[in-house]
Amino acid sequence: MRAPLATLVAILALTLSGCGIGLGTAGGYTASGTLAGPVAGVKRLDGASIAVGSKNFTEQVLLGKMTVILLKSAGADVKDLTNIPGSAAARQAQLVGQVQMMWEYTGTAWLTYLNHDKPIANSHKQYVAVRDEDLAENDLVWLPPTPMNDTYTMAINQATAKKYGITKLSQMSKVPAADRTFCVESEFTDRPDGLKGMLQTYGLPLGESGGIPRSNLLTLQTGAIYDATAKGQCTFGEVFTTDGRINALHLTALQDDKSFFPKYNGSLVIRKDLLTEYPQLTDLFAPVSKRLTNKVIAQLNAEVDVDGREPGDVAYDWLVSEGLIAG
Repeated sequence: MRAPLATLVAILALTLSGCGIGLGTAGGYTASGTLAGPVAGVKRLDGASIAVGSKNFTEQVLLGKMTVILLKSAGADVKDLTNIPGSAAARQAQLVGQVQMMWEYTGTAWLTYLNHDKPIANSHKQYVAVRDEDLAENDLVWLPPTPMNDTYTMAINQATAKKYGITKLSQMSKVPAADRTFCVESEFTDRPDGLKGMLQTYGLPLGESGGIPRSNLLTLQTGAIYDATAKGQCTFGEVFTTDGRINALHLTALQDDKSFFPKYNGSLVIRKDLLTEYPQLTDLFAPVSKRLTNKVIAQLNAEVDVDGREPGDVAYDWLVSEGLIAG
């Protein structure tokens, strides 16, 4: 989900199309096992050579490592290009064929890569629209999406939740005007699917009478927002719904009860030529997608961001625990 502006994609496309791109990844060693359970009977990928990419934040690296491990366990020769710096570079790498498989988010593709102005509120319709357009325009196949939706919302700490009984964004107005303070990223303040639009939707327009003065905004880096919100430096903190730090810091993620934020369901995206040659990839990854709920991925994210474990180890252990591979 964490995507730069669409213009950055265009700039990188021009820059990278004329030369080989150094992705600057940090793949490292990744273990493998033996296919088991629901994927035990999937046709092996012996002889296949597949490059797997990911963006450079925890959830993406975890998903990329799961993909690398499962492919290796099926016999494929895998080039690990996980941890590519930036969404635009990762997308361009797949468009030009340096990366053949990568997890993406429906909202990111629709708004940033395919340049649409407004999201589609229904998550299934959003997926179908992205799936069909990206296949037609770019020969990229979107496998069925995960239940997880890595979108934005606001979070509050335990003291705020107890004091005001807030569980939904529509209840932000219960907080006295002077205490309606927000910890946000700089990009979130200005992007169309960010703070300004959210506040307008929920009747607290930014910078207007009765709304939220800009002096109530504290701009921080992503990781610092969680800690600042937990410590009460602001009442509301911008968070991602699948981030493991929400539970670890005992924050409450508020329900987007007016469905303002776009749907960012994860989906494994595969270049059409690769899937045509190895159609069994669909069956190999179907059980993974079905199991990736918000709760599951948040726990896995926390094992990395809170417990300090390596993403490859977390991904391997989860695949074993789910009976998809045997160690």
